[in-house]
Amino acid sequence: MRKRTTQTQQAEAEKVIGAITTYKGDEHAFMKGCKVRIVAVLRNAARADYNPDAEDGYIKDEEYLHATGGVTAGDRIEVQPWVDKAGRFSWVTSDPKSTDLLMFEHLAK
Repeated sequence: MRKRTTQTQQAEAEKVIGAITTYKGDEHAFMKGCKVRIVAVLRNAARADYNPDAEDGYIKDEEYLHATGGVTAGDRIEVQPWVDKAGRFSWVTSDPKSTDLLMFEHLAK
């Protein structure tokens, strides 16, 4: 018999903001293989026609993110890398392409 999931469990499974994943790209060499925490989504920031002044260009609200289609291959993701020495996430952020994060590698073509 299959378990039913509650709305809360489903929301947790789809959580993006605050989720922890791994950076696997080459663009930010210092983070390769590093654990990172997602801070925000920069909508369409990896696209050539990116408009930094777009109203929905910086998304930190989980509900709004899901209501507008979630993360795409054209997005960049603001992340905080894990600092082993300090035992915490960095206060400095980086913005890798969504497809360079393990959580979103399925979006790559």
